[in-house]
Amino acid sequence: MSKMKDQKLRSADWFSRSGKDGFIYRAWFKKQGIPQEELSGKPIIGICNTWSELTPCNSHFRELAEFVKRGILEQGGFPVEFPVMSLGETLMKPTAMLYRNQVSIDVEESIRANPIDGVVLLCGCDKTTPALVMGTCSVDIPTIVLSGGAMLTGRHHGKSISTSDIWRFSEENRTGRMTNEEMILAEAGMCRSDGHCAVMGTASTMACMVEALGLSLPQNAAIPAPDSARKVLAHLTGKEIVKMVHSDLKPSDILTRQAFENAIKVNAAVGGSTNFVIHLLAIAGRVGVALNLQDMDTYSADIPLITNLQPSGKYFMEDLYYAGGLPAVIKTLLPRLHADCITVNGLTIQENYGERACYDSDVISTLDKPFNEVSGIVVLKGNLCENGAVIKPSAASKHLMQHTGKAVVFETIDDYKARIDDPDLEVDENSVLVLKNVGLKGYPGMPEVGNMGLPPKLLEKGITDMVRISDGRMSGTGFGTVVLHVSPEAALGGTLALVQNGDVITLDVAQRSLHLHVGDAELLERKSRFTPIDLGYTRGYTQQFIQHVLQPEEGADFDYLKGGSGSDIQRDSH
Repeated sequence: MSKMKDQKLRSADWFSRSGKDGFIYRAWFKKQGIPQEELSGKPIIGICNTWSELTPCNSHFRELAEFVKRGILEQGGFPVEFPVMSLGETLMKPTAMLYRNQVSIDVEESIRANPIDGVVLLCGCDKTTPALVMGTCSVDIPTIVLSGGAMLTGRHHGKSISTSDIWRFSEENRTGRMTNEEMILAEAGMCRSDGHCAVMGTASTMACMVEALGLSLPQNAAIPAPDSARKVLAHLTGKEIVKMVHSDLKPSDILTRQAFENAIKVNAAVGGSTNFVIHLLAIAGRVGVALNLQDMDTYSADIPLITNLQPSGKYFMEDLYYAGGLPAVIKTLLPRLHADCITVNGLTIQENYGERACYDSDVISTLDKPFNEVSGIVVLKGNLCENGAVIKPSAASKHLMQHTGKAVVFETIDDYKARIDDPDLEVDENSVLVLKNVGLKGYPGMPEVGNMGLPPKLLEKGITDMVRISDGRMSGTGFGTVVLHVSPEAALGGTLALVQNGDVITLDVAQRSLHLHVGDAELLERKSRFTPIDLGYTRGYTQQFIQHVLQPEEGADFDYLKGGSGSDIQRDSH
């Protein structure tokens, strides 16, 4: 896909100027030891790096960036590395999701304000990928994504383990079947290398998303972080972004409506995280593609689960790579995809993936004989979720997909923590656990607490799953019959806020329904008494977040960030 070969470089507005302005731009840049010829017509390539020791998943990005630089230099560009705020899912409080939009602003303004012709996005941990993609889409200069890769599969007592096992270990610990000492031994064997979670959690889902969208080179999604092939891919990514600048290939050229439909289908096939929904909708909003919540169900409905990966299956990201990686998955899906969609290397999906092969049919199955007929993201509607809710059926229990039970209500996460272990809690295996005020405005930030731990007195009876409903999210590594992203959230006075202990709720996944068996008149009476929780935020970013964040069906972006401002700058600095 070739465009103007000799178009004016954006960085020329800085470095090709004469007089005082050009003097200042060049002189202060040269103080880093840069020769004049590097500023004379070479594309300036930004490397947007989310390296941070507070983001352990991205702790290897300093080294990875060096391989990107090699490729940029080899192809005749000049690399400039710059930092942005990094979102470490495992450490940040109250939740990394609170800061996704802030990072997108950081990325957008850092790119627009500086002499950058193209950008490589280095991202790995969950929110770093959508935040960086959202930001650069609003500027719309040539962009390519390089993910950090998953860590090697963990080992404990002779068995393979990874993040999904944390939820199992936690339940065993809460019932006394696993001691604290055994937990410490398990944690020592879980994270064996650099990289993000080793299952199809949100980080790997995001890596699959960008590859399916066409924003990365093939094999980006599944190469393990410590594998030398990841470094080779980094080198090739550096070369490719220089070519993209010369051909003026931008995100707006790649991120068509058809590309988003492809991503939804690929997400279904790999059993991707429910967080995919919010992030894809946010990215679509930045590039002006009309995508809605229902599309997540519509375009995944006929796509079976063909990857046998945790948490919906048995294997790990490392195994996916050895089986052929995402290219093998996309090759299998080609009859269902828009194969003519363009990608960052100028080739179509068909050209990139048409000749790929699967090397392990136990990890990657076929459309005719899939690992699981049940897949994708199901969008629920009903009086309990007027604007929608989601559930991941491949991670749920078959016997609970149609279920009616009485609500056990927790008004806040603190209420849940205070009462869930109480042996006198009025709950049985048919109950429906309802957690309120963990949404975008009510928490704030929508934490990953939707897959609530079960009451110990039920765990001791051998109960391993229950229907759980909340306005929060769930880790992509989590599993269970968990209804998430209920909208409007409780803090806005949605029906979820009005649920009381003992109310009867019916979940019917096949009918895409979530219904509260309470009459309209009673609901109106309850709503008249509704008072939102005052979280006490009166200043700063968190107050801004609460005021401007949109609901999950709109991508949880800020209302003033939809669309983009382009790469033009209205005022000079001197």
